[in-house]
Amino acid sequence: MFRKYGMLGILMILFVEINYFLKIEPFATWYFPIVWFGYIFIVDAIIYKIKHDSLLSNRRWDFIGLLIISALFWWIFEFLNLSAKSWAYQNINISTTLMNLYGTLAFSTVLPAFFETVELIRSIHLFDKFKLHKKHKITKTFLHVMMAIGFISFALVVLLPKYFYPLIWVTFFFLLDPINYMHKQPSIIQHLKDRDLRIPLSLLLAGIILGFFWEFWNYLAIPKWTYDIPFIGFFKIFEMPLLGYLGYFPFAFELYAMFFFVRSLIIHKERLLV
Repeated sequence: MFRKYGMLGILMILFVEINYFLKIEPFATWYFPIVWFGYIFIVDAIIYKIKHDSLLSNRRWDFIGLLIISALFWWIFEFLNLSAKSWAYQNINISTTLMNLYGTLAFSTVLPAFFETVELIRSIHLFDKFKLHKKHKITKTFLHVMMAIGFISFALVVLLPKYFYPLIWVTFFFLLDPINYMHKQPSIIQHLKDRDLRIPLSLLLAGIILGFFWEFWNYLAIPKWTYDIPFIGFFKIFEMPLLGYLGYFPFAFELYAMFFFVRSLIIHKERLLV
């Protein structure tokens, strides 16, 4: 049975698509939360249809946690972008208070949409047969080098943001994934050590899928973001330069590392979302 909220999600996305041309307010301004909650509802309903278990139907507290952590994550990125100005928002015609509320609500959809997409990919067993052929030993030196790369990347982002801001999409992965590994939390390092590519490949695919839809739904919107990326700001697909889409791959790993690091501070027992 297809869940009723899945049908609601379809209607929400159809409304946003039509409203790109009708521009009925306040829905035209608040399109982002509408379209992305619609996406989340649809994907979750499909997952439930496949395996009779999903975040919204069976793990609602996990879903609420994702909303809260997601909003916190993206406000961090927004704060770091104040100096870099890699992206800027256009046509925002609401008060600062409403803008902050709008931003928090919009940012809260990032992690739920991401993990729902990963879970859908896992549910259809797309990468179940993919494994590394060779087993790799993980040394303390390797972990320390990764963390050092993360610290250096973060320093470059803070000190020279105009040129090094793209490193923000790998910084927290290099910093936090080794910590997750050392504390026996889910990590990309552990998956690769186990020669298991199912989750890493699912994350990468989910990252580029979401990247496409973020840019696609942003393109025709009234309030929207645009980019100012040195050296690679050419051959745009929607508002994003073509090479900029490559950033969605490491960003997927970064979201995974950031989420499980924060979750480990709250919940010590391992309980996988995907």
